[in-house]
Amino acid sequence: MCLCHCTLHCLMYASAGESSFEVKTEADSNDITEHPRDDMPSTFEVKIEIKTEADVSDDKPRPYLCTVCDKRFTMKQSLTRHKELHTGVMYTCSQCEKVFSSRKNLHYHMNIHTSKYKCSVCGKCYGSGCDLAVHRRSHSGEKLFECTVCSKRFTTSSNLVVHTRIHNGEKPYKCYTCDKAFSHSVTLVRHMRVHTGNKSYKCSLCNKAFNRSGILNTHMRVHMGDKPYKCSLCDKTFNRSGILNTHMRVHTGDKPYKCSLCNKSFTQSSHLQLHKRRVHSNSRPYECPFCRKLFKTNMDMKRHLYIHTDAKPYSCRHCSGRFTRLNQLKRHLLKSHNEGTWFTCNICQKKFAQKDNLRKHLLRHEDVKPYVCSECPKCFYTAVELTKHQPVHSDYKQFCCGLCGKDFKRKPDVKRHFKKCSDRFGCTDVWSSLA
Repeated sequence: MCLCHCTLHCLMYASAGESSFEVKTEADSNDITEHPRDDMPSTFEVKIEIKTEADVSDDKPRPYLCTVCDKRFTMKQSLTRHKELHTGVMYTCSQCEKVFSSRKNLHYHMNIHTSKYKCSVCGKCYGSGCDLAVHRRSHSGEKLFECTVCSKRFTTSSNLVVHTRIHNGEKPYKCYTCDKAFSHSVTLVRHMRVHTGNKSYKCSLCNKAFNRSGILNTHMRVHMGDKPYKCSLCDKTFNRSGILNTHMRVHTGDKPYKCSLCNKSFTQSSHLQLHKRRVHSNSRPYECPFCRKLFKTNMDMKRHLYIHTDAKPYSCRHCSGRFTRLNQLKRHLLKSHNEGTWFTCNICQKKFAQKDNLRKHLLRHEDVKPYVCSECPKCFYTAVELTKHQPVHSDYKQFCCGLCGKDFKRKPDVKRHFKKCSDRFGCTDVWSSLA
């Protein structure tokens, strides 16, 4: 919040026998002075006077202002702790060398090593008695806090608060370097390491480096094959609890992330963001360094690079076959080695190697076209069909004939043209090799 002029006086009186202070802060200063008062009444009274040109969104007085990011705080010690985020000072644990952004967080962490707060059921240690009490609910299955929108329940009120931001889209934690916003403060702290480039946790087996010890510990499970998180419904195991939580939505059918443009829902936030870029956006920020073709996502561009490098990272364990994409390998295993499961349409009995392809196929039987063009009212069965349609609304021509230099919007158009062009220039052998 930017204030041209803000003066806040907070006069606080306590009962007789206790000290009292007058606190004054200015918007253009981070200096905080405390003045003892002698005229103390016997009753407790709070008087707040605020003069500001901006609206105050919180009834609580927040007299302590950070001059770096304009964030305000109710207590002086909260401002002091917050300032440590901007200074870059880090505190290292002498037991495990884990690094913290504040001294308080380090002291909190040290309780784990002393086993002061230890769970009697699983032996796990925590930094406070409150955290231990919350953890015990994981053994009892107790979830006291319920979301009023989707009725999902949580063991802590803080988890419920973070969850509600899925529904209201609130992202109150903003990076002051790149303006990226987050729904959770912990996510912001982790993101800040992207700008610092600090990766002090290194794997002793493959030398891969990480910016958090927790990520390194999770990574080590790749080498050890450890998958401690097991699904209680299908016995599938995972190396991270987050992946297990996402997997559980397969059984519950929960899809909390909803597209505001086409009402399609997703189990993961990343899938929703990917959907928006691929389906509802014409932006193509990723360029192939070999042919200058543009792509909507980095994943699509990397997959395209296999064409130029002739890389085939997926190999069949039964024969010498190698493939560019994982779905090509799965299709090969089904057709050539009868390994895997076919997904059959119960209407026309057509078989598919991938469940997602069957889902898309069923949309045609149901005549459902969930992909809507953002430029016109036309609808499509699949995202691929929508992508092929979108160049109609753009003047950009990304495909070029290598013989005459003529540009085209669509790949099929340049292929048809190239055949005619090769006949005209007497290059039929070139066309034959491409066909």
